[in-house]
Amino acid sequence: MPPKFSPAAAALLAAVLLGPAQAEPRQHVELPPPMREHMLANMRDHLAAIETISRLLAEGRYGEAADTAESRLGMSAMAAHGGHHMAPHMPEGMRAIGSAMHRAASRLAVGARDAEVRGDLAGALTGLADVMQQCVACHAAYRVH
Repeated sequence: MPPKFSPAAAALLAAVLLGPAQAEPRQHVELPPPMREHMLANMRDHLAAIETISRLLAEGRYGEAADTAESRLGMSAMAAHGGHHMAPHMPEGMRAIGSAMHRAASRLAVGARDAEVRGDLAGALTGLADVMQQCVACHAAYRVH
C-alpha cells in the first residue's frame, strides 16, 4: 500500500521530485536580507528542536521533550524567535501557519507531560505530527527570498 500524504506534503514532495525544470508553485516571500537570515536560522532551529523532541520521546524523557517543545517551538518561543518583528513581512497565510505551528507545539508539550504521567505516547506523537504538518504546509506554500 503506498504511503498517504497530506495535500501539503504531496505538493512539497511533487515540487522536490519535479525539480527546478518545473515552474515554482510556491509563493515567493521577499524579506530584507537580515530578516531572511533570521527566519532561515529559526527554521533550522525548529528542525533541530523536532529532532531533539523525537529522540527524547523515544528515550522516555517526556518531561525534557515537553520543555524543549514549549521553549523552542511553543507559544512561549514566539518572542524568542522575534515573531513580532517578522510578522509584518509575511503574507497572512504564512503568519497563520506559523501561529498554528506554535500552538501545535504547545499542545505537543502538554501531550509529552501527559505521557510522563500515563506512559501513553499517543498525545505526544499526535502533537509532533501536528507541528510537522504545519512545517510541511508552509514549505509547500511559500519560498523565502
